[in-house]
Amino acid sequence: MALLHVNFFSRALNVASSVDVILPENAQGIGVEASAKEALPKVLYLLHGYSDDQTIWQRRTSVERYAASHNLAIIMPAVNHSFYCNEVHGEKYWDYVSEELPAQMQRFFRISDKPEDTFVAGLSMGGYGAMKLALNHPERFGAAASFSGAVDIVTMAQRKKGDWDRIFGRSAVRGTDCDLFHMMKVNAEAENKPRLYVSCGTADYLFGHHQKFVPALKKHGWDVTSHEEPDAVHAWSFWDQEIAKVIPWMMGE
Repeated sequence: MALLHVNFFSRALNVASSVDVILPENAQGIGVEASAKEALPKVLYLLHGYSDDQTIWQRRTSVERYAASHNLAIIMPAVNHSFYCNEVHGEKYWDYVSEELPAQMQRFFRISDKPEDTFVAGLSMGGYGAMKLALNHPERFGAAASFSGAVDIVTMAQRKKGDWDRIFGRSAVRGTDCDLFHMMKVNAEAENKPRLYVSCGTADYLFGHHQKFVPALKKHGWDVTSHEEPDAVHAWSFWDQEIAKVIPWMMGE
C-alpha cells in the first residue's frame, strides 16, 4: 500500500489541513497479500477519537495490512476536538468532513465515487462521527461502523463546559443534525440506507451509549449488526480487532 501525507488548504476551516491516505498497490512486498483487481478502489473514511489525530490508526493498528487485499483506499482526516461538528465558537468541521473533504479526495485521487463503494468508520468520537455521516447522508454510503462510539451526544453535551461549550454553545443539541437519535428517525424511510455495524466492550465506559443506540436503530428499521465484546474496555486491542473484522464485512465478504 502507498501511504500519502496530504496537506491542502481548507476553505471550510480557513487553514491548511492534514489528511493521511492509504492507496492500493499491485505489489505489496513480502508477507502482504495484494489485491489483483484493476477497478477503481473503494473508499473508507476512517475517523479518529477525541485524543488523537489522522496518524493514529496507522500507529495503533495494522489497518494498512488489513486493507491490502481488498482494493480499498483509506482516508484519515484530522478534526481536533470538534466531534465532527460545526463549532459555535470555532471552526466548521462538519462542513469540512461531510462536504469539502470528499470533494477534494475525488479531485486528488482515482477512487470510486459510487455510494455502494464508499464507507465510513471510527472509534469513540470518531464512531459518533461515522454514525453522524451515515445517518445524515444515508444515500452516500454503502456501510458505516462505530467502535466504542460516543453516540449519545445529547447527554454528553449537557455538560456545557470546556470543549462542549465551544462546540455547542448555549444551543440545544436535541433535535438537530448532531442528535443521532433524531436523525435515525428523520431518515428512517430513506430509499437507500447503509448497513450499520456498532460494537462496544461490556466494560467500556461508553457501553451505556451502545445499549441505548442499537435498539433505537433497530426500532427505526436500520440494518444494524451489533457486537458486544465481554470485558473489553476503551482500548486499541479491541479496535484493532474490530477494524480487521469490519473491512471484509463492509466489502460484502
